[in-house]
Amino acid sequence: MGKDFWKYITAVLIFGTNGIVASKIDLSSQEIVFLRAGIAGLILIALFLLLRKKSNALRYKREFGFLIIAGAATGANWLLLYEAFQQVGVGTGTLLCYCGTVIVMALGPVLFQEKLTREKCIGFLAVLTGLLCINGQALQEGKTLWGMLCGILSAVMYAVLVIANKNTSHITGVENPMWQITIAFLVVTAFLLFRRGLPIQVPGESWPFVLLLGCLTGIGCYFYLSSMGRLSVQTVAICGYLEPFAAVVLSAVLLRESMAPMQMAGAALILGGAMYAELAGKRVREKTEEFIRI
Repeated sequence: MGKDFWKYITAVLIFGTNGIVASKIDLSSQEIVFLRAGIAGLILIALFLLLRKKSNALRYKREFGFLIIAGAATGANWLLLYEAFQQVGVGTGTLLCYCGTVIVMALGPVLFQEKLTREKCIGFLAVLTGLLCINGQALQEGKTLWGMLCGILSAVMYAVLVIANKNTSHITGVENPMWQITIAFLVVTAFLLFRRGLPIQVPGESWPFVLLLGCLTGIGCYFYLSSMGRLSVQTVAICGYLEPFAAVVLSAVLLRESMAPMQMAGAALILGGAMYAELAGKRVREKTEEFIRI
């Protein structure tokens, strides 16, 4: 468990730094996502071939269909999230996107026949209140409504990719992120061709950060998806909150993104509400299983 634990922690922290690296790239958000997905996809394909893994995509066609949906949602999530980074900042954009975890909880009773407990309702209301605090403060500071909308829509796309991934239990290991990121790259490419066309002119000083972002994404995706299946649900849930926390802290330290008291309160409500709903739900499930065993 020690090796997998540190792989997961590394992946979460990597994802928390992606917005910081992207801020050093002098390109539009769509161009950054295109290069990020392309480099990460090549790394994952190379890793899949080097490890000589067998593909399960054709054996489980229904699951591969869900993986296509997850890949398309990943591409859309990145496009929206990186636009939010440029419009409202890395910290605020990450927090808005992380509301996607609570959207999944809210849809649980409909999609997965999960009981909507009192704890989940309290957590959902806390996140909603935090979202309103952040949005209200951001708009007062003159940040664009479009940027806030992109952050919220990225949360919706995050929820879609999480739900789709729940239906890909046989396509695991490096194959899962390989297909997912490759499909995301194709979606982003189609979007760019429709909007502005290719090729992209990358300034020389931006190339080191472009390569770093792509490599970090490929490595992070592999570490994340190859380790989380071997860790307990509680460990994954708790440690996952390091991503938005790291993004908020690093954006404040490295990018000098300040947060007003209302935004700090909103951040605390989003992270605290989501964590409370997750951990309280875990305790309820454990008590139910114990009662059934008795």
